[in-house]
Amino acid sequence: MTTTHNEVPNTQRLGTAPALDDLSAPERLSIDELRALQLQRLQWTLRHAYDNVPLYRRKFDEAGVHPDDCRQLADLAKFPYTTKQDLRDEYPFGMFAVPETEVSRIHASSGTTGKPTVVGYTASDIDNWSSVMARSIFAAGGRPGHKVHVSYGYGLFTGGLGAHYGAEKLGCTVVPASGGMTARQVQLITDFRPEVIMVTPSYMLTLLDEFERQGIDPHTTSLQVGIFGAEPWTEHMRREIEDRMNLHAVDIYGLSEVMGPGVAQECVETKDGLHIWEDHFYPEVVDPLEDTVLADGATGELVFTSLTKQALPIIRYRTRDLTALHPGTARPAYRRMDKVTGRSDDMIILRGVNVFPTQIEEVVLGTDGLAPHFQLRLTRQDRMDHLTVLVEAHPDAPQDRRKAAAAEIAERVKDGVGVTVGVKVVDPEALERSVGKLRRVVDQRPSQ
Repeated sequence: MTTTHNEVPNTQRLGTAPALDDLSAPERLSIDELRALQLQRLQWTLRHAYDNVPLYRRKFDEAGVHPDDCRQLADLAKFPYTTKQDLRDEYPFGMFAVPETEVSRIHASSGTTGKPTVVGYTASDIDNWSSVMARSIFAAGGRPGHKVHVSYGYGLFTGGLGAHYGAEKLGCTVVPASGGMTARQVQLITDFRPEVIMVTPSYMLTLLDEFERQGIDPHTTSLQVGIFGAEPWTEHMRREIEDRMNLHAVDIYGLSEVMGPGVAQECVETKDGLHIWEDHFYPEVVDPLEDTVLADGATGELVFTSLTKQALPIIRYRTRDLTALHPGTARPAYRRMDKVTGRSDDMIILRGVNVFPTQIEEVVLGTDGLAPHFQLRLTRQDRMDHLTVLVEAHPDAPQDRRKAAAAEIAERVKDGVGVTVGVKVVDPEALERSVGKLRRVVDQRPSQ
């Protein structure tokens, strides 16, 4: 194996402790400077992957392309995509581009639908990851000296450790709460008085319910910023959280295969989409059916190519997340992506109509007497697919409100989405809570 990973251009080395000026310096690049840096790093990445990962050499050769064919950024479209199945097929370490002895850390997905996807990091990868996470926390409103309460899960999931290392890199004090023990987390937030919380939006709602259950007004907490990611969430949910807790709710985006959290971050001063840290991650949006690259502003499937990763370079990775790209605002050189409100593989096709969980979420959050916790269950009856919305009643809602709320949801889904669904309002806390990614859709249809 030829290892050229130490030749990655213009990356910080392990052991540095950059000041704020160093962390924010890439944000001050002009668009032309950024594009030149991207091309340099893209050419390195393609060569590194081709030389050191047999899968990429085979895929490039089959597509009739070579790293030397990349002379401008648009040439990336000539190269083949990478999918989650590729990572599963190469389980566990077939995608690594460095010797295993040079891998400092390994993360993996849960593997609930098959073999987990395994990702590795060199020491330099971890340092770059920590830097983009520090940059993300700063853009969200976190500052050196703030306490950061991390409720993302620790372990093989990248959320907890990604947030942890980034907060420390920024100079924050970390409270590594992880997930679970909700009552204890409320106590820690009350006693330790952190300014920032990093957590999934669905678990934030669970924490808010627990504050209220304990008789604590969430508006009285010390929290100023909530950095929410790991699952799609809507503007309606942002308003719900901000109204109930009086903090800034901002979005963070990432996925393990590309790096982890910190690929893109919403800026607290604008809250108008997530700025992608394009000096490390090159984005494309493609038509999910025709596989063609779409112009900025068009909605399609988000595709990422890493620009500085050593252990596991990723070329044109299909995220299945649906979004669009727009010019930068708060960070002008860095394009923004719309908040992800759906995934191409979470889309339900119900009697010919495309349905996304976030469409149902908008209806649930706009219906009085309900808690913001719901689940979609797909069943098959008489060869027809049926969708049932299970949603929890608000603890203070009277019993007679449940039937009316169920009817309202069914009517609004029929009018707004165009499908007929069943609705069942269940008791508070009847649905399983998740401390990681919320499982919104349960498919109980028999296998074909």
